[in-house]
Amino acid sequence: MMLILTAGLTVVTDLGRFQGPPLGFSVNGALDQYSARVANILVGNHDGAPLLEITASRFSFAAENDLLIAVTGSVGTIRIDGYTVADHAPVSVETGQIVTISPGAVGLRSYLAVHGSFTVPMLLGSCAPDSMIGFGLRLEKGQRLACNLSQAPLRNPSLDLPLLRLGPIAAPIEEEPHIEVTDGPDIAEFGQTASRLFESPYLVSPRSNHVGLRLAGHLPERVSKGEVLSRGVPVGAIEVPSTQELLVLHRGRGVTAGYPVLAVLTLPALDAMAQARPGQRVRFRPTTLEQASLRQLDQHLHLTRLRERCWEALAAHGVGEFDVGHPVQPPQEPELPTSQPQPAESRLP
Repeated sequence: MMLILTAGLTVVTDLGRFQGPPLGFSVNGALDQYSARVANILVGNHDGAPLLEITASRFSFAAENDLLIAVTGSVGTIRIDGYTVADHAPVSVETGQIVTISPGAVGLRSYLAVHGSFTVPMLLGSCAPDSMIGFGLRLEKGQRLACNLSQAPLRNPSLDLPLLRLGPIAAPIEEEPHIEVTDGPDIAEFGQTASRLFESPYLVSPRSNHVGLRLAGHLPERVSKGEVLSRGVPVGAIEVPSTQELLVLHRGRGVTAGYPVLAVLTLPALDAMAQARPGQRVRFRPTTLEQASLRQLDQHLHLTRLRERCWEALAAHGVGEFDVGHPVQPPQEPELPTSQPQPAESRLP
């Protein structure tokens, strides 16, 4: 059990509502999927176990039982009873201790995983928030969050602990990230101006959110004047809805749209975009489907090796359960909201 002391903007999420899109719901889920997966791996959880996504906020809690935690993504400092501990590493928290996580100087989101995960409401197999239908758990000061397992402190922690020799884990967060994209289905509609996407940086608008990021800069211009019919649109699509800004659709996007799709972000690039702050500059660079697939495979193999090394080390130091925290369906899932108004901050064209 955790007692929330300060929450900021913190939600409980997972890797997404994959049953949602066929029914017209967004997939949602952790915006930086790599960091979310790593956090769960570091504490012995299933990759898709519910965890906390903390956005540009200070977060603190009191542990009401022994816990094993890991914090990844954009992290400033992590303190337990005032003592600094490592990020991107498994860390023991004893009953009564207070954990404080401060935001990083670069990046936007951090992820907190707890061994065994949490007991939280589920909808269509996922706890991921969806503000457009009024579902999800946003944490508040004074709230208690039920943890599924207690984990005694790791045995014999020392400088030669194998846990400290897992190799590079954190994905670099750049001041001006380079975002890889593949050609979109409507790139021909922009003619020679399509190359403008790669010529100069774009500025992230403060109106950006989990639905999409608005970017100002030197925009490609559509040469075709025909109407674009609404059709299915992927997460990561770059649309050109106006002459003022690009729109990069993120995991909270609607499943259909009616604007031309100039390009599509690769999956690792989508994670990098999740860490882009308002006012930050980003650059796009082209890649091919083949190159994007190889990078995704490399990341999958990296996570597989990390899981093997980390879980072996955790087992050697007293952790007895692994691949835990699978989302558990309650006896009856809540009904889909039907009258919840769509928040203004979630409305993107």
